[in-house]
Amino acid sequence: MDLDAVRTFVAAADAGQFQEAAAALSITQQAASKRVAALEKDLSVRLFTRTARGVRLTVDGQAFLPHARELLRVADRADASVRPGRRALRVDVLSRRVVPAVLLQDFYRTYPEIELDVVTLDADVTGAIAAVEAGSVDATFHAIALPARRVPATIRTTWVIDEPHELLVGPRHPLANARFVTPARLVGHRIWMPGMAAGTEWADYYVELAAAFGLTIDVIGPSFGNEVLMAELAESAELATLVGERSRYLWPDSYDLRRIPVHDPMPIYPMSLIRRADNRHPALGKLHDYLVARRADLSGVDVWLPQWRDR
Repeated sequence: MDLDAVRTFVAAADAGQFQEAAAALSITQQAASKRVAALEKDLSVRLFTRTARGVRLTVDGQAFLPHARELLRVADRADASVRPGRRALRVDVLSRRVVPAVLLQDFYRTYPEIELDVVTLDADVTGAIAAVEAGSVDATFHAIALPARRVPATIRTTWVIDEPHELLVGPRHPLANARFVTPARLVGHRIWMPGMAAGTEWADYYVELAAAFGLTIDVIGPSFGNEVLMAELAESAELATLVGERSRYLWPDSYDLRRIPVHDPMPIYPMSLIRRADNRHPALGKLHDYLVARRADLSGVDVWLPQWRDR
């Protein structure tokens, strides 16, 4: 069914004249009349009775009018669902407890009029880039450990997050009362990060971090979830783990877990905003500029970054 003809029919029904309907639609009166005539032919009914004063709906026209209005509403919703700037900006945040989700929530507080569709893809950087390239999401956050030649030409990346680490330990751990710890002070302590999949960009990061400072990062064993990890840390005098400074974790007060900053040097997990070069969604540009402005100024700070950050 020709939606332009349906729109013209509704405009004529509301105005009671083809002339006013044509003016509202910025077409000629003759074009409006032809559209309605074609619609009547397609439906095999008369929708209007022509009078000296204009047009009047027939019984069939009255029956068709509410359905015509619904057709136009559906068409408008379909258009809005895909048109940049009218649909929600779809962003992958990896996990709702880590820094991309925190920053995206801050962005929404700053721009509450922007509609967001927040998702968590089960994908490493290669899979997430493929999702962006395919248009499944507008943007994602990952550490870009890939050589530049493996990033598709359609993809743009901007380094927007420098996430410091904190050591998370229970009250019985030897470092539980430290104001901060250095990477050197972590040597000999078991840093437990179970379930980390080999070959992911975060696994590559922690392998390099461990090698740089002689740390013991234990990834053996399955992950049973953060709740189990928190419970194990609370009971242990040996286990510790590393978390992002802005990552969100909740645990019962009785656990008395401690978050201890890691300094001198400060290990930094770098993350980039990844999006298509040709994505014209206006909210994506706002998000990019917001994150660039929010990136921490670490000039003068003794930091450690993985070597692949400069590829």
